Amino acid sequence: MAAPEKACISGTVETIVYHNEANDYTVVELVGDDDSLITAVGELPFLAEGEEVILYGRWTTHATYGRQFVVESFEKRLPSDVQAILRYLSSRAVKGVGPVIAAKIVSRYGADTFDVIENHPDWLADIPGISPKKAAAISESFREQSGVRSVMMFCRDFFGAATTTRVYKRFGAGAVGMIRENPYCLCEAELGIGFAKADEIAATLGFDREAQVRLASGLHYVLSYNAIANGHSCLPREKLIAAGAEQLGVSLEQIEVALDRCLREGSLVAYARVDEGEKTPRSYIFTAENAEAEAYVAKKMLTLDRYCTTYDTGDIELMIARAEAEQGIRYASLQRQAIHRALTGGVLVLTGGPGTGKTTVILALLRIFEFLGNKVALAAPTGRAAKRMSEAARYEARTIHRMLEMERTEDAALPRFNRNSGNPLDENVIIVDEASMLDLPLMQGLLRAMRNGTRLILIGDADQLPSVGTGNILCDLLSSRVFQTVRLTEIFRQSQQSLIVTNAHRINRGEAPVLDRADSDFFFVSRPYENQIAATVASLICERLPRAYGEEMREKIQVITPSRKGRAGTEVLNGLLQEKMNPPSPEKREVRFRDHLYREGDRVMQVRNNYDIEWEKGGISGSGIFNGDIGVIERIEARDEMLYIRYDDRLAKYEYSMLEELEHAYAITVHKSQGSEYPVVILPAYSCAPQLLTRNLIYTAVTRAREMVVVVERQDIVAGMVENNRHDMRYTCLAARLTEGAVG
Repeated sequence: MAAPEKACISGTVETIVYHNEANDYTVVELVGDDDSLITAVGELPFLAEGEEVILYGRWTTHATYGRQFVVESFEKRLPSDVQAILRYLSSRAVKGVGPVIAAKIVSRYGADTFDVIENHPDWLADIPGISPKKAAAISESFREQSGVRSVMMFCRDFFGAATTTRVYKRFGAGAVGMIRENPYCLCEAELGIGFAKADEIAATLGFDREAQVRLASGLHYVLSYNAIANGHSCLPREKLIAAGAEQLGVSLEQIEVALDRCLREGSLVAYARVDEGEKTPRSYIFTAENAEAEAYVAKKMLTLDRYCTTYDTGDIELMIARAEAEQGIRYASLQRQAIHRALTGGVLVLTGGPGTGKTTVILALLRIFEFLGNKVALAAPTGRAAKRMSEAARYEARTIHRMLEMERTEDAALPRFNRNSGNPLDENVIIVDEASMLDLPLMQGLLRAMRNGTRLILIGDADQLPSVGTGNILCDLLSSRVFQTVRLTEIFRQSQQSLIVTNAHRINRGEAPVLDRADSDFFFVSRPYENQIAATVASLICERLPRAYGEEMREKIQVITPSRKGRAGTEVLNGLLQEKMNPPSPEKREVRFRDHLYREGDRVMQVRNNYDIEWEKGGISGSGIFNGDIGVIERIEARDEMLYIRYDDRLAKYEYSMLEELEHAYAITVHKSQGSEYPVVILPAYSCAPQLLTRNLIYTAVTRAREMVVVVERQDIVAGMVENNRHDMRYTCLAARLTEGAVG
């Protein structure tokens, strides 16, 4: 079916039927120029009844509400006739003006009302009920509205309404002047505008390709892009210069001059270190924000390690004996060593693979710190990791974000932690699990909230994938060799019975996994052709495994795949598995959001932390659904534009506007599975991007399973992954800063 043709309509806003403050989705009734009544929907920020608008978009027919105009962009014009002016002012679009004051102003000044408000506010004070102070406030509010209109008009040729709104909220009424002066200010991460678009606007405004502001912004962009896409907190100087010259299409010499100027001005920061095997220092370049964050993390961790209470060996032995008696076990040698080191230093890094007893150490430390009267906080980077930690330790664990009382600023892209150096955490022992997922900004936020003298214990598996975000915290701490470190290596007897654990350790050592034990919990299905893999995965979930283990098996399975792309990536698998596991039905309501169709019964994942989503659990209300949480769409209410999603025993409600926070979760990437655990994991192994076919990726995937792993692969793919011990290089200087600080 052909897409509806684009159209343009104009008229006056009669009624604002609905407006969502979070995303500016609006439903309005418009009186067209031909006096027809039109329903228009879309992102329509800063709209007021009585305003004259020009709307660009398409006509469509809604199944429930009939014919509507879907707005893609729009222009605002001030009303011109007296009645429209009165209606506009009566709608309270201008602060301090309601229906009564509006009538008085319009009665006196008529068609000149807007000119008086903007240019002669003192005249308003002649009207009873308007003081000089109030007249000035009315004029200021009106000029702000003019600023909104100017931003809308300026940006309409470059962005849609949603981006324009973000620009206005970020820069205010002076946005147009700021963009004209420096269009590259639009590259700020929270605006979602890439360098290429800002560069296009700059060219339109007549900026020279060799202008300093362009070159400096290009260097910032290269650093920021690599931080987000590749996890680098910095880049070697020579690599930054080469990438900058290629990005901007100028010479290496021009970029070098621009870089040196940025370093002198302090917008970029250099750090020199001597790399392993080298004799001369190499210069690494940071954005000012990442340089400050990395330096702070190093300094604060060294401070925590130096100024924490320590205990005598004899006392520690008594406490260990007491904890062993309470748990009814005897700790292994390395576990005892970990407990000792946790009590004789301010920072402990504990690492080890599955089945090596990390949870046992956590339980022991909880008991010992309770003996000592310490307040302990358990935390993890994600909601699912925190939930796992709570279940294993039988002690409340929170996400680090919740522990730090994260709030969103007015711009939702910028989190703020209420717990910080001015309002530190009350606990004097912080134990963080899944520490391989810690990125630089989160680590900085955590350390800012810790008082000097607080003990920090980081627990994780250094052989898993690194954090999705900037930095390589856990590996940097280990490679610095500055802090107390214990690596658990013994696999305990109950875990030795699991081929999942055995194979995980074999993979980690670069050995081929055992695949020929029919009575095991680790199975291997070979397919000679990649185009058979997705169908085999669907068959395993829908037919073979439920037939062998019962229908309840179907709900236990999570497909974890290396990539979003390819013949067995999440994009293909989610479409196929939705069709097989939850096909269309007259009894199931659906809603389409952008390129995705959500249906009652679909399995979905929350893809960002949202502390405001409301949920109910057994008559108790709460809020907060976290990145990585997987649930099932239980109900769709088209009239109210709401979805109800069941997350285990919590029923959460979503407005349609929040669907951008969801993805289908019949299949998820290995990166998205970090910190989570599932009863059964099916892993399709196929030829996707080479940087994903690595040992630590398959190791991470296998260690997500609790009861069973099924690998479906094209022949030799798994063997190639196990042999490929390639780790993506992450440029950071945290280890060097720690070593330098420890020596100093």
